[in-house]
Amino acid sequence: MRMRNRHARALLAGTTAAVLGLAGCDAQGGDDAGASGTPARQAKPSPTSLWDSSPDSVAAVGDSITRGFDACGVLADCPEVSWATGSSAEVNSLAVRLLGAAKAATHSWNHAETGARMADLPAQMVRAAAQKPQLVAVMAGANDACRQSTAAMTPVADFRAQFEEALRTLRRALPKTQVYVASVPNLKRLWSQGRTNTLGKQVWKLGICPSMLGDADALDSAATLRRATVQKRVEAYNTVLKEVCAKDARCRSDGGAVYDFRFGTDQLSHWDWFHPSKDGQARLADMAYRNVTGKTS
Repeated sequence: MRMRNRHARALLAGTTAAVLGLAGCDAQGGDDAGASGTPARQAKPSPTSLWDSSPDSVAAVGDSITRGFDACGVLADCPEVSWATGSSAEVNSLAVRLLGAAKAATHSWNHAETGARMADLPAQMVRAAAQKPQLVAVMAGANDACRQSTAAMTPVADFRAQFEEALRTLRRALPKTQVYVASVPNLKRLWSQGRTNTLGKQVWKLGICPSMLGDADALDSAATLRRATVQKRVEAYNTVLKEVCAKDARCRSDGGAVYDFRFGTDQLSHWDWFHPSKDGQARLADMAYRNVTGKTS
């Protein structure tokens, strides 16, 4: 989901200026219905009597979504609007909701990295553990599916092994720290929303998630199969996240809440029409807070 070269930045800036006047919102989005049109799932946390719904410190690990990439400006991180640890009043992040703004400023840390994949999570966990947080918030996996081609996507078995290693890494240092795991967003839903926007499609050509967003208007059998393959892989990743988390008594998954959320264009960055906007980050924060503080079933 990250673009790396300077030429792409310059081209994007020009593209943005040229077509911004054509951009417009086509949907409000929201969490009234899931991706299939059924009511969105309110996550059912993994049952555990060990869960503390009022941790006094929060660390975040993951990828560009948790860094607030493209939420404030073009091709730039904006951690102050991160759903997990941001300070923005517009987002009201998980850390702020749990700790209050003053304490969140000194007792929350963002170790996510734009472009990170699941293989990068163990190293992030090492850095997070150094602060001894009582809760670690995880959102990772989108970049494992967002590759140059479907063949380059992370195999499911490798994804599982990498996530298990990340949790083991944390547990070696902090056996009692709690973990909240958000599901991977519905990338096909993001394609279906962003492709209606002229700016979005121009930006995507610069290399954002080509496995899903490449040839955005193509509806031939090959393009349909490619997107279905990515979608199936995302669903498999979410199964892994839920299953691995369920084996840890101090881990809660979101039960597919992020995947099910119907991101509309108001919830997407108006720079790339793919990453969450400030409004989208606020929705992620709300889902996380409800899961972390919710009673077990």
